[in-house]
Amino acid sequence: MQLTSLVIGSFRNIRQAVLEPGSQFNLVYGMNGHGKTNLLEAIYLLGNVRSFRSSRVQELIRHGEAIAQIRGEIAAGGTRSLIRTTLEPGGRKTDVDGKHIHRSSELHGRLNAVVFAPDDTGMIKLGPDMRRRYLDRAVYQSDARYLSCWHDYHRILKHRNLLLKRGESEGLDIWTERLAETGAEVIECRLRFAGRLEPKLKQHYATISGEREAAGIRYQPEGVGAVGSRQEIRQELLQLYGRTLRNDQRLGTTTAGPHRDDLQLFLNERPVKSFGSQGQQKSFVLALKMAEMDHLEEIFGEPPLLLLDDMSSELDATRNGNLLTFLYQRAVQVFMTTTERSAALLGSAVHCAVFRMEDGNLTYEGSDRT
Repeated sequence: MQLTSLVIGSFRNIRQAVLEPGSQFNLVYGMNGHGKTNLLEAIYLLGNVRSFRSSRVQELIRHGEAIAQIRGEIAAGGTRSLIRTTLEPGGRKTDVDGKHIHRSSELHGRLNAVVFAPDDTGMIKLGPDMRRRYLDRAVYQSDARYLSCWHDYHRILKHRNLLLKRGESEGLDIWTERLAETGAEVIECRLRFAGRLEPKLKQHYATISGEREAAGIRYQPEGVGAVGSRQEIRQELLQLYGRTLRNDQRLGTTTAGPHRDDLQLFLNERPVKSFGSQGQQKSFVLALKMAEMDHLEEIFGEPPLLLLDDMSSELDATRNGNLLTFLYQRAVQVFMTTTERSAALLGSAVHCAVFRMEDGNLTYEGSDRT
């Protein structure tokens, strides 16, 4: 999977940018705040319905402009396609080869991208909300059905919470049954993804850390014991909602369920947050991203793009070298941002196209060899 060309107009601080990337490594350097991350965000938005940074469309449009537009040519599966995304205050419109996309599932898999950004270590250090966001985004990347059932769950949750807030009991049982039904599907998808990802995580953590700890992830839904069929999960959710009903009514909200679950991260069966050093935490998140890339390649038959933001601040020389070797061996197209142009960052790359970003303006500076 390759992004062969990109045109950006009025997106965040980028007035106009044209990018003809290299087939594998692409380095974008410049001072902080000049638009490097915005470029990665634009690439990500071509293949995803939401940004990895902000869900408010208005924030993505350059100040003073009515719309923003991103256009990219993609080579995947032996064919080429043109994706165009238009951002307006009222929402976004996307077309592929001139044909309007009506459902997000029609965009799924056309441009897969995995993001590794400085904030990602926060999924270890902060609360479960950030880990759930990572989990949901990663599950959707490999399963087009997931976004629909996730939206259904949250739509039904909103209705149930409204009844609880008003203190109304009529209709509460119906909405609770619906919540359990859609919640069971959300849980089933998350469990399947975590089960497939963990062996890959273990392998990559061992490779990049050079240490003896065994990395692991565990998605254990709250109130759901021995996991079985979707119908069994549904029954356990109904029992959970029954046990928490009085507390839900007192607080006016649904206090348990998939929207409150956590993704647990371990080293030697101990929480990474409490027992992992800063270096171990960075290695863990990096291994998690590498595992996600392998998983997507299994699903689609081609590796996804990697968007590596603020590379110089996140990875030391050893981790950087391990990552770039992994990427080079798999022929992954990479877009990485740094604050300076440095050949040492390019690791095992044979060729790297170099671009400078200054005040939202992108300039091609040639190709570096290592």
